[in-house]
Amino acid sequence: MTQTADAATLDLIFREARTLKKWRPEPVNEDLLRAAWDLARLGPTSANCSPARILFVISPEAKSRLKPCLAEGNVEQTMAAPATAVIGHDLKFYERLHELFPFADARSWFEGKDDLIQTTAFRNGSLQGAYFMLAARAVGLDCGPMSGFDNQRIDAEFFPDGGVRSNFLCNLGFGDRDALHPRAPRLSFDEACAVI
Repeated sequence: MTQTADAATLDLIFREARTLKKWRPEPVNEDLLRAAWDLARLGPTSANCSPARILFVISPEAKSRLKPCLAEGNVEQTMAAPATAVIGHDLKFYERLHELFPFADARSWFEGKDDLIQTTAFRNGSLQGAYFMLAARAVGLDCGPMSGFDNQRIDAEFFPDGGVRSNFLCNLGFGDRDALHPRAPRLSFDEACAVI
């Protein structure tokens, strides 16, 4: 029997969820981050490759390392957020495929194929980043995903071995909804989709 999400769940994850830029001062505890990841990791990736790697920047020391990597317009919101997730992808994801996809020699599909590794890691890591945001909303966190930072500086500062590359940032916490603008328009089905 097919089940569907109830209206309250759809409101929480989609209809009432917004990109937050102003934050209440309550901290985000690690249990919530773990709960969000435990949901997000269940989303599908090709050959279960699971390349996403998330670094949660929470401490004042870590925030001070993050600050110089940010575009000027993103500094205030990021420094005020209780947590910032650096959503990245592991370019050596295929080394875990013997565990994650034990049904075939999937590692051999990628070894020595740099373009395929880059494309697969980026695509699937992006998917997992989106799953993580939906999961974070599901466990009660607000999200503020963003670009507007220097990927190379982030990678040098937080992933110096070069195996993980940053994709995007997502501020996390409990947002100040009084500071929200009205929701911007979205494309309708007929504007964005086709059925052939």
